Amino acid sequence: MAAVRESYGDTWVRAESSSAVGAVRRMATDLAEINGFSSERTGQTAVAVTEAVSNLVKHAVEGVVMVRPQPMDPSVVELVAIDKGPGMPDVARALRDGYSTSGTLGIGMGAITRIASWYDVHSLPGKGTVLVLRFAAADPPGPPPSASGLSRPIGEESVCGDAFAIAATGTASAPATTVMLCDGLGHGPLAAQASTAAVEIFLRDPGLEPTTMLDRLHNGLRGTRGGAVAVARVTPGGVSYAGIGNISGWITTAEGRQGMISVPGIAGHQGRRLRQYEYELPEHATVVMHSDGLTERWDPMAVPGLLARSPAVVAAGLLREAGSRRDDACVVTVRPGR
Repeated sequence: MAAVRESYGDTWVRAESSSAVGAVRRMATDLAEINGFSSERTGQTAVAVTEAVSNLVKHAVEGVVMVRPQPMDPSVVELVAIDKGPGMPDVARALRDGYSTSGTLGIGMGAITRIASWYDVHSLPGKGTVLVLRFAAADPPGPPPSASGLSRPIGEESVCGDAFAIAATGTASAPATTVMLCDGLGHGPLAAQASTAAVEIFLRDPGLEPTTMLDRLHNGLRGTRGGAVAVARVTPGGVSYAGIGNISGWITTAEGRQGMISVPGIAGHQGRRLRQYEYELPEHATVVMHSDGLTERWDPMAVPGLLARSPAVVAAGLLREAGSRRDDACVVTVRPGR
């Protein structure tokens, strides 16, 4: 069993000036060196990150970018870039060699994605672009992970009160991914204290049944502010789900979505009898969980093609489409292997 935590540590940088390029490049270089990248590979990573962020600064609307250890493989450096326009009318053309924006290093999107160990992109004219790049010390880095998540603090806060954790809890013959999302009550350090405690409790034994885990979280958060919490175990063909409070859980396809049920209450303080619900998971569906920092009114059909992309791109796209700057926000997406 492998368990990985990635939650409240996401640091977003606004791509508004050339200073963002250097800041993000330094983050990527530091992570590459920590993870034992060779000097050549570290340099390649720096070049690709510089070009990607330069393009964002020069051409994007409300562009933000983040570099972090990849949630399900911390030895991989991951860049996530989101913007609200102008979008690319022809992604395939943008990825060809020789197609580049002026004034940057000039290596172009094709070279950026070739330097990366893995990439995924979703772009719509007038809507914007989501780009995810991953860099490993040696290629290939392994198959794309089955789950990903992102968090973002309210306004200009540096600490996010929402957190998530992901664990691979199955076997090769019976794959399963279990995820937990906690929205600490309120925001700021005390909310983060509650969500941090939830992550630590979850990762002690992530293979528990969702209701058993939720009960453990409910009791374990009694010394904190508490919060809304949900746990989902996702397997090919099914989801076991248990939640308390206002975490939104969805089974989504390109045609629509089905909600999953949480009981009212606040983990750590009050709640009704906890219940676990079982749902069928259609082929190619994606499980989405998010805090109330994302509005429930998002529509999969409003972003054509997004649900066909990787879990990381889906999470970033939903954060852009439905995220509010007036609250901490967190979203986790899961697509099980088959």
